[in-house]
Amino acid sequence: MLTLAFDTATAVATSALVDTGSNGHFEVLGERCSRAQTLLEDVDALLRQAGARPSDLDRLAVGLGPGSFTGVRIGLAVARGLALSLDLPGSGISTLAALAAGAPGALPVVDAKRREVFTLVDGEPRVLTPQELPLSDSVVCVGDGAKRYRSLIEERGAAVPPDDDERHLPHARFHAALAGEPGSVDELEPLYLRVPDADRSLR
Repeated sequence: MLTLAFDTATAVATSALVDTGSNGHFEVLGERCSRAQTLLEDVDALLRQAGARPSDLDRLAVGLGPGSFTGVRIGLAVARGLALSLDLPGSGISTLAALAAGAPGALPVVDAKRREVFTLVDGEPRVLTPQELPLSDSVVCVGDGAKRYRSLIEERGAAVPPDDDERHLPHARFHAALAGEPGSVDELEPLYLRVPDADRSLR
């Protein structure tokens, strides 16, 4: 089964083409990191690299956020367009869950702007101030939020890997690994933990 996975919720968009089978076979055929605005170019490059065509795809695995509202919308729009044109089912995966999968035991921390972060508390997505993060001496924090608030996090005794550590990115191969039974992409909803800025300004 050929899975196209991507996540555009953070500043670095990730995409991957993965071959999965019912026998547990899992092979990453290609991966890319760029920006949400070049996602379709990345998809084309991944397919060319694998010698595959769009019609060879079997399903999509899409990052739902939380993260950048614009980024999440771009990802879902691309997913819906591909699903419609290629008649593909898809699965939605939390960006936080993908980060956690890439750094077992670590706390995923995504920059939420407005001096807040998105993270997991008891397995549930939450929006907190950096000061409210559930930290201890044994905690390792990963994600762009962890990098942005490194000094505060480290002052509280937790650890943050170097900025260029791969664990800070929600690599799309983990979306493919976490994807459950695919369904209609039109039914996928973004994971928003607060009202978008544009909506707030109208209130």
